[in-house]
Amino acid sequence: MITLVIVSALLLALAAGKPCASDHKALLLSLNKQLLQSVDTQETLPNPSVHIALRLSTHHNLAKESEHLNRIKAEFHDDIEKSLRNNELVVGRLALYILALKSSCHDLESVHLTHNEMKESLLIHLKKEMEEEKQNIAFGHRPKTNYYQYSLGILALCVSGVRVSAHVSQKLIHAVEHRQLKHGESLCVDSHAVAGMALQCLKDEGIAVKDTAELDRALATIKQRLLDSKRADGHMGNEFSTGLAVQALMAMGSQMEECGSAMEALRAEVKKGTYHNPMAISQVLPALHQRTYLHLKSQECRNEDDTLTIDADSPSEVLPSHGQVSLQVEVIKSSGASSVFSILVPRGSSLFEALNLLQDKQTGFTFSTEDSLWGPFLSVVHEEQARQTDRRYWHISSDGNSLTQGIKDYKIDLAQKITIKNTGY
Repeated sequence: MITLVIVSALLLALAAGKPCASDHKALLLSLNKQLLQSVDTQETLPNPSVHIALRLSTHHNLAKESEHLNRIKAEFHDDIEKSLRNNELVVGRLALYILALKSSCHDLESVHLTHNEMKESLLIHLKKEMEEEKQNIAFGHRPKTNYYQYSLGILALCVSGVRVSAHVSQKLIHAVEHRQLKHGESLCVDSHAVAGMALQCLKDEGIAVKDTAELDRALATIKQRLLDSKRADGHMGNEFSTGLAVQALMAMGSQMEECGSAMEALRAEVKKGTYHNPMAISQVLPALHQRTYLHLKSQECRNEDDTLTIDADSPSEVLPSHGQVSLQVEVIKSSGASSVFSILVPRGSSLFEALNLLQDKQTGFTFSTEDSLWGPFLSVVHEEQARQTDRRYWHISSDGNSLTQGIKDYKIDLAQKITIKNTGY
């Protein structure tokens, strides 16, 4: 009897630590198909993060992946060059572009950017961008972009086999030690996750850093902060940061037992349909496959499964349900001046749809958006801009709780108050 109890306990422990749920393969296949279906849309730029997730998966549709990569090399490439012409920041997007090419075993030296009438390889340009970021940290105490993009830059260079300057890596190690990877006043789980993978890559590749012991301390600090961010339901930070956090923990050598509750939380959200934004899926899917961006270092692109297809009866977009709900919108400008608007919107509308309706119906409310890999985000409200270059953004909350989804993904199902505040960081 005692032996039976011990064996049962061991089996339960193993089940909690490994993704062995009977429906795990079905969940992976469902997410895979959902992500593959998203590459068919022509309305937005092709997303390199989506491509990376498809390439890190077990099952492939090689023809569609090839088509998607060609679109990235054309449309996404052109968008980066356009941003450079407009003196806009590109570090994060360029890093993802490089990782996407690496995921398909593409010759990185064969792809060049044209900037200021000069052609240079993606990797050389990224190295130059990282040097500028490092200089900005030295004199302005933070990157021109943010530490998430700075970490992505280091990760892309390292995964591509390029030596990263010890001065560049030291700035990230220092930022970890001094708790500078924050969003507002809160610890940024996403930035810690990408920083963890970037620094682990440097350690694995034996790339020289200023102080090896300091690198090890930074990695230990990141790992502990990620584990400390775990909620009662298993998520780390929130539902949309857990995928990257799990990837980072696995990359840093955590055993599956440390990630078990987070993996279960991800599976639970997949079952609920939480992840429908392609960018969100692209960060969750590799984690559920127990793969990370560091696996791109050894990507071979040979003898790959080519059986992934899209179901003919894939579900169409769910339309808003009948009935209307009351929505109150408060806008708080940088000066502290506030304006409040009220409107009835169809139940199930996205916040983006609700704001458009408010702009059409009421004089005085205006807004505009800019595109990102996560979808549109607010850039101008009431003719006031909140720009990354000014370290400001429009913080959105519902009844006092910060939104974790974008304005196109967040649904208005109940009466509530939305607050849109021009916030510095």
